[in-house]
Amino acid sequence: MMVITAVMAFHEPLDFNDVKTIIEDRFLCYDRFRQRVVEGGPLMGPRWVDDEHFNLKSHLIRLGLPKPAGKDELEELVSSLASAPLDPTKPLWQFHFIDNYRGGSALIWRIHHSIGDGIALIRVLLSMTDDSPTGHKPSKKRRRRRRTQAAGFWLPEVVNDAFYTVRKITGNVVDSSVEALTTPGKLASLANEGAQAAGVLARLASMPSDPKTCFTGKLATQKRCAWSEIMPLESVKAFGKEVGATINDVLLAGVSGALRHYLIDCDQRDLDGMDIRATVPVNLRPEGPPGELGNMFGLVFLSLPVGLPTRMARLRELKKRMDRIKNSSEAIVTFGVLNAIGMASAEVEAAAIRFFGAKASAVMTNVPGPGEEIYFAGKAVRSMMFWVPQAAPIGLGVSILSYAGQVRLGVISDAGLVPRPADIIEHFEKEMNAFIENRAE
Repeated sequence: MMVITAVMAFHEPLDFNDVKTIIEDRFLCYDRFRQRVVEGGPLMGPRWVDDEHFNLKSHLIRLGLPKPAGKDELEELVSSLASAPLDPTKPLWQFHFIDNYRGGSALIWRIHHSIGDGIALIRVLLSMTDDSPTGHKPSKKRRRRRRTQAAGFWLPEVVNDAFYTVRKITGNVVDSSVEALTTPGKLASLANEGAQAAGVLARLASMPSDPKTCFTGKLATQKRCAWSEIMPLESVKAFGKEVGATINDVLLAGVSGALRHYLIDCDQRDLDGMDIRATVPVNLRPEGPPGELGNMFGLVFLSLPVGLPTRMARLRELKKRMDRIKNSSEAIVTFGVLNAIGMASAEVEAAAIRFFGAKASAVMTNVPGPGEEIYFAGKAVRSMMFWVPQAAPIGLGVSILSYAGQVRLGVISDAGLVPRPADIIEHFEKEMNAFIENRAE
């Protein structure tokens, strides 16, 4: 189930009709969200067609949480929804409106990865928000006039305006050290080095499978979701500056430490010196408004040093590995490979997924959110979180998201492998607090 799941929480109750209007005005103006997938013939793959029976009532669903309607109850609902496939006979998305979360409201978004990658969909969702409670006037249920953009795609005018309003206040989850991973120009120039690209392909082909741990094995059908408390981004940045590391380095070291302690809890054997890999999607999109949907990302394989015994040793080693990745063409090479796989037969695609999946234990992604508070339907967004989908046989997804000067971690897991992802979250919070407080291990 390659579905991206996200949550927005609000201090104040949202008006259901206002939410409906925004979806009609700023979301359904993308034709893709009114289309469903149909299977093609022997020589033609699946394709998008308009859903002649489209009804918003099938996609915007109102729910209430059981008392006390707090974080535990919301996590349980998100886990249940993440375990259920979207209806393939309808457009592949749903919004769930929660009208009683902690005295306010929450929105749960579920959008299939075939519609777009994480960056594209985050941009769409942010285009539905504003930088003030007054926002933009609704369109009164009429389709917005479209205008062509330089890149040749169509962009609804209301989305373009909203995106640039929010973009003015959008900050980065990491500092400039991660730019080499997310700047298409940098990656494209690296891809021109044919010898290096050939070396990347050879290395990927010869890469051994990840070690057997409690993160790997036969997958069940149920998913479990959890997320951390917020932590100040400035505190993480200050510690990183003190030790010569980026925010990204520190956060990834915190994740590595959390996974190490979870493995210890599982009585993992031969942990000393062990690495486990995470596939990390790398954005290859240019900066700008939402524009085209679809997928435009590469993958890099990041080895997490869970076998190193101390936090600082893990941080130093991760920094070295991240620095190497930033000077590699791996992401742009895998982008080409993924494109080729997408045009191949279903059998080839399934074999490729098994091949790549066996080489990693987790999917891990880091997405920058707005640097300041934003508003949806006139109400301030209290917090945001999302969960990255995992292709079989990977059963663990780790997501890092910043918002309004804060950062938090989300974990989604296969219930048969990691029944309590909250344990990983607890270990992560302890690791990060120890870093920030400069505690010895």
